[in-house]
This record gives sequence, C-alpha cells and structure tokens, in this order.
Amino acid sequence: QVQLVESGGGLVQAGGSLRLSCAASGRTFSNYALGWFRQAPGKEREFVAAISRSGNVRNYANSVKGRFTISRDNAKNTVYLQMNSLKPEDTGVYYCNAAQAIATVTSGSGSWGQGTQVTVSS
Repeated sequence: QVQLVESGGGLVQAGGSLRLSCAASGRTFSNYALGWFRQAPGKEREFVAAISRSGNVRNYANSVKGRFTISRDNAKNTVYLQMNSLKPEDTGVYYCNAAQAIATVTSGSGSWGQGTQVTVSS
C-alpha cells in the first residue's frame, strides 16, 4: 500500500496562493493516479482534483476550475496542488488520495494521507 504525506498548508488571505505537496512512498509512484480532496468543518469530504498516472488526464471540481492546478513529478514521487485566487470557502483540511485508476481516486476509494490544513481569511 502506498503511504502519503501532505504538506504546504497554512494561513493565507483571500486572493492569495498556496502550493500543496503530497509525497508518496512504498510503491511505484508512476503506477498510481492521484488526487486531492478537502473537508471543511461540519461538511463532508469533497473531491477537488485528480491526475492520471501519465499526467495526461486532469479532472477538477467546478468550484476550483481555473484557479487550482494539479501536477505530478514522478522523479520526486510527489503530486502538487497549486491554488491561486483563494477564497474563504476554500478553507479546510486537504487530503491526498492515491489509487491505480483515476476513477477510483475521483470516487475517494484509494489510500489517504493525514491531511494538511488550509485557512483562507477574508
């Protein structure tokens, strides 16, 4: 099973940017599709973005399209989430997810990291 460790969260003002990282270990990184989810206080975890094993396919939630970009570096075993034009409603704990198929990642059925907190102040 792949192990995932997120980092890069923090406190930022509305309109600012953050880049999250998720480092993977334990399995061949290039064999996994990867994704990001988030969970706001009192709400269910929701899908944010996913990227295929090759990096050629990227899916985004409508709420983040045009503002967030998911990417991966197979040489560093890391997936990134570049978040621009942040809004207070982007606040939450951001989790990394990994599975062998992007559809599995998008459904939230893969392996999870421990999460990193993102707080956007107005």
